[in-house]
Amino acid sequence: MWSNKDLDANANGVMSTGDATLDKLVNQWISWDKNAATQAQIKSLVQETRVEELRRRLCSRMTFGTAGLRAAMGAGFSRVNDLTVIQSTQGMYVYLAKCFPDLKSRGLVVGYDTRAQECSGCTSERLARLTAAVMLSKDVPVYLFSTYVPTPFVPYAVKKCGTAAGVMITASHNRKEDNGYKVYWENGAQISSPHDKEILRCIEQNAEPWAESWNQDLAESSSLRTDPLKDICCWYMEELSTLCFHRELNTQSPLKFVHSSFHGVGHVYVQKAFQAFGFPPPIPVPEQMNPDPNFSTVSCPNPEEGESVLELSLRLAEREGARIVLATDPDADRLAVAEQCDKCGWKFFTGNELAALLGWWMLLNWKKTHPDPAEIENVYMLATAVSSRILKTMAEMEGFHFEETLPGFKWIGNKIHELAKTGKEVIFSFEESIGFLCGRMVPDKDGVSAAVVVAEMAVYLHAKNLTLNQQLQNIYEIYGYHISRTSYVICNDPPTVKRIFNRLRNFEGEGVYPKKCGGYSITHIRDVTTGYDSSHPDKKCVLPVSKSSQMVTFTFQNGIVATLRTSGTEPKIKYYTEFCAPPGKRDISSLEEELANVTSALLEEYLEPEKNNLIRRSV
Repeated sequence: MWSNKDLDANANGVMSTGDATLDKLVNQWISWDKNAATQAQIKSLVQETRVEELRRRLCSRMTFGTAGLRAAMGAGFSRVNDLTVIQSTQGMYVYLAKCFPDLKSRGLVVGYDTRAQECSGCTSERLARLTAAVMLSKDVPVYLFSTYVPTPFVPYAVKKCGTAAGVMITASHNRKEDNGYKVYWENGAQISSPHDKEILRCIEQNAEPWAESWNQDLAESSSLRTDPLKDICCWYMEELSTLCFHRELNTQSPLKFVHSSFHGVGHVYVQKAFQAFGFPPPIPVPEQMNPDPNFSTVSCPNPEEGESVLELSLRLAEREGARIVLATDPDADRLAVAEQCDKCGWKFFTGNELAALLGWWMLLNWKKTHPDPAEIENVYMLATAVSSRILKTMAEMEGFHFEETLPGFKWIGNKIHELAKTGKEVIFSFEESIGFLCGRMVPDKDGVSAAVVVAEMAVYLHAKNLTLNQQLQNIYEIYGYHISRTSYVICNDPPTVKRIFNRLRNFEGEGVYPKKCGGYSITHIRDVTTGYDSSHPDKKCVLPVSKSSQMVTFTFQNGIVATLRTSGTEPKIKYYTEFCAPPGKRDISSLEEELANVTSALLEEYLEPEKNNLIRRSV
């Protein structure tokens, strides 16, 4: 137990916890942090003898996951706050200066969403201005947006303005307590190895704030600061119009659409996108159209959760006679879609189902504008390794190419860049967690463009007396049913996660993976974490090894593919299963039953929720 003397500042004003290592970090924080609110949080934790909480906040640092740095807002080196954003940007500057001799002519793009936390004074706009200040203090030009923007606008601006990199302050669809720092490279794609590791090393080597790093006024006063909003919005909407194939139908269709921006940034930009396609504006959900960092009308700000968070949208659609609901997440890079069906109420499309529709749609229109069949040799579609294999099946039957990447759109964005250098054209990409990219104008997922493309597809199908769901069934008739299930459990204890996956790697003896699950035989196993793949003669994985996260894929004898992986942004273990049936196999109920059995066994036998104190997803 600490004494009162331990808890008070000593004669030199140094606060003590009785732990020399922790004391150093506490006093380092108090010395460096100029935000009174977060400085007070650390002092209060010392005074309240909350040593474990202090260790959690100060003894570790955020690392780059599948979507950059992301954590709860608040005081501490492991959280998002003024000081850690300054440190991150100082490390960014040092690394960029090494990589780009022309950094001071190219500059950096900075954007932000609408997140805020009153108790720490932490807002996305403030963090963006501090990011700009660090760069401007080193005479690096900054393209700082004057207001909140969709996340895809940052990588788009990086490419259009020719900058060395870009930063977006956002936590996307995470809970309201979180924020993040998303970094894009000069090609517009999110950073991947080795850039992420090198930036982290530079952050650690440049942790003490530079004198001018706290000077937010630079974001207004510096002649090196430019607001790209007007130009980027104009260029984006003009380029988006190239994905519009049926403008006349759009202007005449009686179909109505409801759009929810989930209290985030999407409202204005989706309205502009509809205008660019010749549509009347979608009907906004009034309670959710304006930014609200508390996300006051939803239990969580993730439209992927479906009916439980789309209730206001559905009720508005029913009142207005709108058959389709479009919902962009708070930073507008993801899209959820629901359609009112005559017989079964509302149909909530999964990310995999929407991808089947959008893949079909992009291929249909590409063929119409490219009559030479030989040109399909240069066409690609991409998906992450945990997404449906529907595009792979389409590719095998239609003659275009399909490639798989690691989870996270950073891998897709970099693959698009790599293929473009050899003259290849990527016409559609997706990840199952409702992240879509139609075309390649932004090397990241884009909910704004996906929303208006889905609307045009719905209008086209309506003219042929088809709904989106009916067309999905038509696609399955041609390419075979691809039935998938995706869910997760929450685990707040990292050692437990490690123990679960270590058990899988030694399930039937040391280094021996399981051979069965729920009585179903496993034919192949791929472990991206260790680089193992039993389907190859050399047992080596083709996908890059990703030691920082856990991911194991099981291929079953009956054709089911199942993956267990940890989330890069949340304390979740996700599980994905899919049954890829051949064309003509129409006994859907038996396919779904078998898939349900494997999914249940995967959860109970491999994750053992009760034994490991895992929190099941609430339905």
